[in-house]
Amino acid sequence: MHTNHDFIPEAIQGAQEETVCIKVNKVFDWVTRQVDVPLISQRDLLGTVFPNCSLPVGLTTQDVARFGTVDCFLSDEQGRPLDPLEEGSICCVEISQPGGRQDVQVTLPSGQVVTLQKVKVLKKGFVTVVLKVLPALCTTPTICCVTQPFQVAEKFFLCAPHGTFLQCHITDFECDAQLIFFPGTGTGGADEFQLDISINMCQDIQMEALVKLEVMANFCQPRLELPFECPPRPFPPQCPTVFPG
Repeated sequence: MHTNHDFIPEAIQGAQEETVCIKVNKVFDWVTRQVDVPLISQRDLLGTVFPNCSLPVGLTTQDVARFGTVDCFLSDEQGRPLDPLEEGSICCVEISQPGGRQDVQVTLPSGQVVTLQKVKVLKKGFVTVVLKVLPALCTTPTICCVTQPFQVAEKFFLCAPHGTFLQCHITDFECDAQLIFFPGTGTGGADEFQLDISINMCQDIQMEALVKLEVMANFCQPRLELPFECPPRPFPPQCPTVFPG
């Protein structure tokens, strides 16, 4: 007897629903939360706040204070921009706890007491701040950059029994930078700058486990493709009174 192992969709068209076993990630708990990273702040001389930043001849720190703008974005350690929503751009991992996740008794709004687990989550990455100074139009701007690491740890109370794992997704990310000028406050009356970086993000936190489920299902089939017809191509209107006459 010859057994054909090729999958033929036509052979199952019109088939009735049947009990099937599928392997999927089951979501045990799911919460969303906004997180504010502790403020990153540094006050010093311009060349210290922005390492290796040297102003060209004729450009002063007062020009930086007056004409300078700062922009902040998520990056890698070398300052290359990253998409905050792309998987892996921000490291998000569970912090292991001695003895595993602790059970915690939590009272729901209904008054019911349930047992949840304490899950600690660490998020970390890098942001780059770009300083641009353009004191006059039609001139080449002076650009200085600095890349700073950030990290924040959080605590969640979730349905996270043994065998579940963390799935973390960043759904929104904002980075704002502000450069504050302090004239004559440094050593020997030097001008100082303070760079403040604020970061906040929105996140989906899920606890999942790979399980096998028995469900009633049928096979899916592709839909028919919608027909597409090219529109007629009109010719330019003729001028019969002029040509051909």
